[in-house]
This record gives sequence, structure tokens and C-alpha cells, in this order.
Amino acid sequence: MAASSSVNAAQAIVGLAVSSHGSHSADRVAVPAGGFALSSLAGRSLTCSRSPRFQQQRRCPRQASRAARPRAAAVETLEAAATEALVEKSINTIRFLAIDAVEKANSGHPGLPMGCAPMGHILYDEVMRYNPKNPYWFNRDRFVLSAGHGCMLQYALLHLAGYDSVQMEDIKQFRQWGSRTPGHPENFETPGVEVTTGPLGQGVANAVGLALAERHLAARFNKPDNEIVDHYTYVILGDGCQMEGIANEACSIAGHWGLGKLIAFYDDNHISIDGDTEIAFTEDVSARFDALGWHTIWVKNGNTGYDDIRAAIREAKAVKDKPTLIKVTTTIGYGSPNKANSYSVHGSALGAKEVDATRQNLGWPYEPFHVPEEIKSHWSRHVAEGASLEAEWNAKFAEYEKKYKEDAAELKAIVSGELPAGWEKALPTYTPESPADATRNLSQQNLNALAKVLPGLLGGSADLASSNMTLLKMFGDFQKGTPEERNVRFGVREHGMGAICNGIALHSPGLLPYCATFFVFTDYMRAAIRISALCEAGVIYVMTHDSIGLGEDGPTHQPIEHLISFRAMPNILMLRPADGNETAGAYKVAVLNRKRPSVLALSRQKLPQLAGTSIEGVEKGGYIVSDNSSGNKPDLILMGTGSELEIAAKAADELRKTGKTVRVVSLVCWELFEEQSDEYKESVLPAAVTAKISIEAGATLGWEKYVGGKGKAIGIDRFGASAPAGRIYKEFGITADSIITAAKSL
Repeated sequence: MAASSSVNAAQAIVGLAVSSHGSHSADRVAVPAGGFALSSLAGRSLTCSRSPRFQQQRRCPRQASRAARPRAAAVETLEAAATEALVEKSINTIRFLAIDAVEKANSGHPGLPMGCAPMGHILYDEVMRYNPKNPYWFNRDRFVLSAGHGCMLQYALLHLAGYDSVQMEDIKQFRQWGSRTPGHPENFETPGVEVTTGPLGQGVANAVGLALAERHLAARFNKPDNEIVDHYTYVILGDGCQMEGIANEACSIAGHWGLGKLIAFYDDNHISIDGDTEIAFTEDVSARFDALGWHTIWVKNGNTGYDDIRAAIREAKAVKDKPTLIKVTTTIGYGSPNKANSYSVHGSALGAKEVDATRQNLGWPYEPFHVPEEIKSHWSRHVAEGASLEAEWNAKFAEYEKKYKEDAAELKAIVSGELPAGWEKALPTYTPESPADATRNLSQQNLNALAKVLPGLLGGSADLASSNMTLLKMFGDFQKGTPEERNVRFGVREHGMGAICNGIALHSPGLLPYCATFFVFTDYMRAAIRISALCEAGVIYVMTHDSIGLGEDGPTHQPIEHLISFRAMPNILMLRPADGNETAGAYKVAVLNRKRPSVLALSRQKLPQLAGTSIEGVEKGGYIVSDNSSGNKPDLILMGTGSELEIAAKAADELRKTGKTVRVVSLVCWELFEEQSDEYKESVLPAAVTAKISIEAGATLGWEKYVGGKGKAIGIDRFGASAPAGRIYKEFGITADSIITAAKSL
């Protein structure tokens, strides 16, 4: 962990030591260009006598007696926290915790932790700033294991560093029911894990989001005399991540943005599940990243080249205007005599015989799950150092708050997630006399109203801002030269966009990212949306052109199965508002639900402002829009969402003329409706009323739950067509006449 002592003093002393003893010693002890000391300086007094002799020779007095041993002198002068032998032992501790956990579970991936242990050790023990007793300290460095299958690497590191979330018993319960050490990293299960990874490529894209958030907040809140936002994002990704399209999408835009505090370690071990990567992956990854605008470094010996890894990190920190890819060539399963450098060590336990052979090969005489006392002692300092780092930052923030009161209050809100009092009053309201408009346009009105009162709201579109209507008019574009702005241009990168927004959302509770594309193109980003739901990231997905109502673009652009597919996804809100008030309600719901994402399906076509709709109704998911019955016993209940609620209302007017009592219900969000009390749901959809009809321009699957066995669901169970919207609605029977005909048959 980085030192909490004076950076200037550390830099001065290290500069002297390096100039005297050469670059080789600098590989161990130099302060990174990012501005903090390595663990060798932690909590130490950095004062030296400035005698004439010292000034001449650039040494402390005690160094003079060791002139013949300059490397050892430099290390001793700076009171290095560990010898290379101790480092080696620490790295092997990490390896064997992973080996033993996988062996006990008879399930898991030992190969990556064995190969990446040196990287992990150097990051967590020497470089990263964090507080093990407060995993959510704002200014901590973030670490993402994009190759999430190797999660025992991270669990071992969290355990050694002193995180309460990973005790030895948790490691012994790896991959077991109820454990805090699941088979892939889960931020909601294990404090200290920043994001949920597993699907390859998601993690590095999340890391881009984390780095974007840091860059944005630093640009908004840092002052010449107080850099209150200052942390790095580190990520380890493997060959599998590199093959995934999402990784290229995210890394492409990261290069464009120049995210200099994003440092990625590429575990270049040349092995995939099916064998050597020569069978399918032979590109020059470094050349590709050069072309993407990254700084690239190659560490040729990632197994034992510890100083090379340290030097690469320092070099990466010296590059301020580009993210850095450090290609680290490793041996998967390093230390295993018979399985190293083979696919067999990737995803299964070594087996008792090979575990014993590995112990002998690496000189590890200990029983399973043993952490040597000197390793415990060495790592134990991180608890005190972490507390000191956080206390130092808190004091720094107190000074910031005195001098920059308004900015401090805004940053506090972003860090805490506390919403401003009365923020919901900014939401626009509408009457039936308000002009008809597409809900995508009404969405833009809401976004711009909210941006004035929610300092953490930012986002954009996958090259469709003018169609999705997502531009925040009072702000400019987040770009390399203007990172303080809040319009994010993602380009045509739907999958990367979603995962980047997950990273933004998980960076700070008060950051409210939104992203947009056509609803049908959620197919390109479904994995990222699913991870949003799983990892409790409150991303707002603004999805326009939500039905056949988009017209002439045809079936490739017309969503059919999408509504029900998201309704089937756990921990997500699928909202389809019908007009202005419901759109405002959808945004209120989305802002309040920070532990689950919201998908807003919005129309391209203009829709009227309906009587009876309300923000409060949307908050309940389903509610009565109109009813001419009494005693909760209408003859007929019509249900609809979005653009079809208007059609249901028209049909109700016609049916009422025939003497029927008809209730119109908006089921704008099934998930919220199901969370209401049984009494409330019965008051809206009484079981005794069996004549129920739903209408929605999408698949009918799922509506049977609400219309019942004697009701009817009107929808579209085929692909759409290219024609004007009105003609398509008529041909597919999504009309008031269809409802009236169906009502007569019930």
C-alpha cells in the first residue's frame, strides 16, 4: 500500500538514492509518478542529514559505510518493507491459498492465481491505496479482476490485506452455499470486490467506467491547491477478455478519452480452455492497443520479474494522457510440474498428487491453508496504513470544505448518494391539454430537468443522441479535453456502453449514469444489462423506438420479445410509460432505485396526454386510469402499457357507450405492481372480474398472469414489417376495434 507520509519528502529522498545508486535500485523503491510512495515508505520518517558530505555524495551518513553495496544501501536507507525472499514467500502464499481452496471445493480455476500472484502481490502490497476496514472509502484505488474465474487470487489478496469480508473460513468455503467467496467475484457478496465479473470482457469495460468516473469527478472538483479526487483503477484481464468484442469497444473509447489513471494488466499466458491460443487468437494485442490510443508496455517475465512489473507500473503512472496496457507474459499454473502451461490447469483442481508435487517444486512445506507468521506480520501493516490514508484524506476534505463549500456539498452528495431535498419537484407535470408528444421527447424534458438538481446525473447514447433525445442541453461533451462535462458520446458501442455505465454507477452511490439506444438493440448489450441487475447497479437504460410504432425501418428495428424478456430478468424494472406524467413517474422510480437498473421503453411516435395518469400511479407499477363502475365490479377491465394505453382508453369510451362498465388499468411496470400488497392488487385487478383484455405492441407471453384463463391478450407474436406505423398497427390488430371485438366474445 502507498505511504501516508509526506510525498515531497519521499520523492526527494528517493531521487537522491536513485541518482546515486542507479536505475536498478529505483525499480524497487522509487515513488511512482502518480504521486505516492510504495509500501517501503509506509509510515516511515523520511529525514536525512544534509551535511556537506551528504550533499556531495548524495548519501545519508550511514550509507557511506556501505558504498560497495549501493543496492542494499538504497533499500536499507528507505527501510524497505520486505526483502525479495519475503516477497517470494508472500507470492507463494497467494498461490497456495488458491490451490488449496480449489482443491477443497473440487471446483474452480487455480491456473490464473498461480500465474498472476506476482502482479497481485505487487499491486495490493506495494502500490494500491485502500483501507481494509472501510472497503468503501471514496478515494481508494479500485481493482477489477476482469478474468473473474481466477477470483481466488483476489480473495487471497483481500484476506492477507486484512479485509473482514474474507476470513480464512471464507476461503475454506470457496464456492459453497452462503459463502462470501463465490465462484466469480460479486461486489454484493464480498466487500472489497468493486464489480461483478465473470462473463469475459465485462470487467475491463466496468474498469473503464470506474476510470471515467474518477476523471470526471477530478475535473469537476479538484483545485490547484487540493486534488481531492485522485485514485487509480487497475484491472487484470486475460486472453479470453481480449477476444471478446466488449473489451475492444470499451478499450477503444478509453483510448479516445485518454483515461490516464486506468492501468490494465494483460495476463498473456497463451492458454484458453480449448488449448493454446495459437488455435484461434494470434493477433498482436500490443499493436492493437497502440492503435486504440493506449500506452503499451511488455513485461516478458511475469513469473519472477518482480522489478520489471514494478518498473512497468511506474512507467504507466508517468503517462498522464493515455491508459496503459501492461502485457505480462506469465505461465498459467506456474509451479505445477506437470500441469503448468496447459489448459488442464485452467478450470479444474490440480488433484492431490499434483498439489504435493507443486508444494515440493516451490519449496512449500506447509499444510493446506497455512499463512506463515512472517507473512501475516508483513501484511498486517495495511490495516493501520489504510486507516491513516483515509484519515489523511478526511482531513484534506475538511480543508477543502472550508474553502470550497458549494463544491464540497456537491461532492458529498455524489459520494454518499444522498439526493437533494425536494429534487422530485423538478419533474415536469402534464395535463390532457398539454400537446401530444413522443415519450422519447418527454424523456428529454425530464432528463434536462433532473440534470439541474442531480449533480451526479450523466450519460449519453450509442451514436443516437438526436434520435434517443438524450442530450443534456446545459452541458457539453465529456471528452479528453473537457472531462468535467456530462454528455457522454459512446459511439456505436452498445455492449461496452452498458458495462461502462455499470462501472460509473458502482464508483459512487450518487453517480446516476444513463445510456441509450433503440430498444431492439438491447440485444447487443443484454449481458451488460443482466450484470447491472445482478450487481445492483442503478443504471438508467433509455430505450426508444419501442415497438412497431417506429414504422418503416421494419422488423430489424422493431422490438417484439424484448419487453417480456426484461420482465423475466430478476432485479430490474421494465417501465413503459404512456405519456408525460408516466414518463416523469418512470424517471422518479429510476432515480430512487439505486440498487436495481431501470429500462425505460419509449415511443418514437407522438402520444396524447391522457386523463388519469400520474407519477404516483407509476410508483405502484399498475393503477386505475379510468373507471365508470362501482363496488370494484366492472364488467370489463382493459389493461395496456405505453402507446397502447391510449388505444385501451379509446376502446373503453366506445364500450361505455353501449352501457358497459369498463375499467382502464395502466400496468406500466409489472415488477413494481407485484411488490404491492395483495389488497392493493385486488383493488386494481379484482379476481372476481374474469373479463379482462390486455393490449401491448409486443409478445403476449406473460400477460396470461393478468388476463386470466377467461381473458384475452392482444399483441404481436411474430416479427414486424416495414410500412407506415398506422398501417402496421391496423394489419396486426393493435386497435380499439380489436379490443371491442374481443370484449364481445368474452
